[in-house]
Amino acid sequence: MERLFSKQKYIDRRKTLISKISGGIILLPGNQRSPVNYKSNVYRFRQDSNFLYFFGLDSEGLAGVIDVDSGEEIVFGPVFTIDDLIWTGPLEKIEDRAEKVAVTKTMPDNSLKDYLQKALMRNRKIHYLPPYRGEKTILLSELLDKTVTDIENGFSPDLIHAVCSLRIIKDDDEVKEIETTLDNVTRQQHIMAMNNCRPGIKESLIAGMVEGFGLQQDCMLAFPVICSVHGEILHNESHENTLKNGQLMILDMGNESPMHYATDITRTTPVSGKFTQVQAEIYNLVLAMMDSSLRLMKPGISYAYIHQKASETLAEGLIDIGLMKGDPEEVVASGAHALFFPHGLGHLMGLDVHDMEDLGEDNIGYDDEHKRSTQFGTAFLRFGRKLEKGIILTVEPGIYFIPTLIDLWKSEKKYESFINYNALHNYMNFGGIRVEDDVLITSTGNRILGKPIPKTIVEVEETYKF
Repeated sequence: MERLFSKQKYIDRRKTLISKISGGIILLPGNQRSPVNYKSNVYRFRQDSNFLYFFGLDSEGLAGVIDVDSGEEIVFGPVFTIDDLIWTGPLEKIEDRAEKVAVTKTMPDNSLKDYLQKALMRNRKIHYLPPYRGEKTILLSELLDKTVTDIENGFSPDLIHAVCSLRIIKDDDEVKEIETTLDNVTRQQHIMAMNNCRPGIKESLIAGMVEGFGLQQDCMLAFPVICSVHGEILHNESHENTLKNGQLMILDMGNESPMHYATDITRTTPVSGKFTQVQAEIYNLVLAMMDSSLRLMKPGISYAYIHQKASETLAEGLIDIGLMKGDPEEVVASGAHALFFPHGLGHLMGLDVHDMEDLGEDNIGYDDEHKRSTQFGTAFLRFGRKLEKGIILTVEPGIYFIPTLIDLWKSEKKYESFINYNALHNYMNFGGIRVEDDVLITSTGNRILGKPIPKTIVEVEETYKF
């Protein structure tokens, strides 16, 4: 049975949504189950996040409709027969479930098209969000009698902006949901991984161990586990390697709580149990990037500026080590630092691990005042606008030595005035380091969510020995 917030929370969310739309019908279809290899063998179900936010019900085949002009709210759902129930067991009636989120009117799912067609005949606008699954695009096409292309281009910008303005700020209940999962599940998984990071152990064993622990706590993964000694591959989902002395293992993973709020934490552990001097230099520089970011994070400061300052901290540190040269500000302005830091500093987090990116990164991460950079590396910053109280986002600086990228830039003689390519010869097998925490913006600054997870060199090495 799904976990729900109070009725009043769902009432308030829908009421506020109505106030931001000028008129018409808001259509929020939930998700269907998706087949793995044939119709009745399906992936684990994941409800649509926007449907969850406004209607809370966590099962397939549902749709929520809000009449902006009259205020009427309807949940459309399947009518089950004995043929269904012998496979599922007894199911709660849709009207009883809808009542739990303060919706008093329900209708069978096969009447949704007729309802929408009648609205269209009265020239009423149907507001829907961009579909991110093919089956939902097809469903909308059938419901609204439009081509797939028309559906893909006919979403409501007004609804996107209204939903973004609501979901971007997390209330106390949402913060608690994330923090509880951090403390009880994700923190334990990372400590477990550090304790089992040993020469001779396969990445797949650690990846399976942490995923299994999450499932035991009724939490599904928020995204596929990244567990690899090749941390220079940013989203490395392969778990085929056997850990060896001298390597660094990145574990980037998070869970969805039973209400589907995400966590996302990264730690880097030396396979031998102790960082080498070279590894420690780079690791401490990553921590310095994080510290410089946390010192700046507060309402009114743009995340693009914080990313820039973290990048300058990176450049200054690599100049001291001898891998870069010149002035740190000029290095970052040129884009040369992206050889080592080719991604953004972090992303929003909430019901999605990259919160609301189905609505368009630029819609949620940028605005009229803050436009996305086109520079390599910085262009991958998913959120660049000003911070506000109640925003939760990740801070995940990293330093990577990517042989293919180094060889390409060196062959092109790119940024030779800033990059010491000769010194990079000894780092070609280094891999990468990333450290990531989940951070809440408060009225005066910020707070790292959850109990501390070993992060300093001393803490990581002591946890390894535990």
